[in-house]
Amino acid sequence: MREAHPAAWAVVVTYHPELTGFLLQLSSLLKQCAGVVVVDNGSGPELAAAISSHFGGKLELIELGENQGIAAAQNAGIDLARRNGASHVVLFDHDSQPAPDMVQRLLACWARLTAEGLRVGSVGPCYQDERQSNPPPFIRVRGLRLKRCLVPESEDSVEVDYLIASGCLIPVSVLDDAGGMNEALFIDYVDIEWGLRARSMGYTNHGCFSARMAHSLGDEPISFLGTAYPARSPLRHYYMFRNAVLLYRMRHIPRHWKIADGLRGILRFGFYALFARPRLSHLKMMLLGLKHGFCGAAGRLHRYP
Repeated sequence: MREAHPAAWAVVVTYHPELTGFLLQLSSLLKQCAGVVVVDNGSGPELAAAISSHFGGKLELIELGENQGIAAAQNAGIDLARRNGASHVVLFDHDSQPAPDMVQRLLACWARLTAEGLRVGSVGPCYQDERQSNPPPFIRVRGLRLKRCLVPESEDSVEVDYLIASGCLIPVSVLDDAGGMNEALFIDYVDIEWGLRARSMGYTNHGCFSARMAHSLGDEPISFLGTAYPARSPLRHYYMFRNAVLLYRMRHIPRHWKIADGLRGILRFGFYALFARPRLSHLKMMLLGLKHGFCGAAGRLHRYP
């Protein structure tokens, strides 16, 4: 009966959000979901006061007190949603804006795929970063080639290797089986690792083209030859390169995926070393991330060089 009448709970992770857009997001999610959990990674009492002022007791708030990473925050929110009877969770970053029918469309896509006999691990929306000219495509790796799925292949959905966390609908039963988010990664590659872990256990991940969401990927993009590329801080580049190496050490990550991502990582390293500002800071943090990854270091970086 629980699967026949899914109760989808939103889990929103916050870290110093821009309040106007964030409050709009919560208003939309309260209309679309059975419940909403906000997990704050140390934004301070002002955020709790704003939530209380606008929504009273209409949603749940977990204050972690400090930045414990996106994976730990997601796990805390998932656990609370599970205790409240959620059949599904939909993960969100604080800067994502779902279309009014996004959750409904994701649930419909999940129901259709499940009825076809698939073990669906996750379903995610097609998102648009307004700072870039085209919506980022759904991605899957075949052999050593990365295939970008720009248009529906059949019935509005496409099977992919993984989905970005924000907007991702996951049945609680799958989380019970495959496990939660890997807190050792802290941030970056968390969604990729979970998606590939679920696939290694026989689940499938799907992008839904009709489900729409606005989402900002990274900081202000770097423009190069007329194309905008995602930009990140030096600290985020540390986590990106460290966690990539940590994934390459994991047995459940497919070998062909490791090679394909490693080749892309070489290109990313060269691009950001040349074009990210300040260059020396980005280069230093990327190299430190690689070093720590090969040494097996994980968790939060407590000392910023």
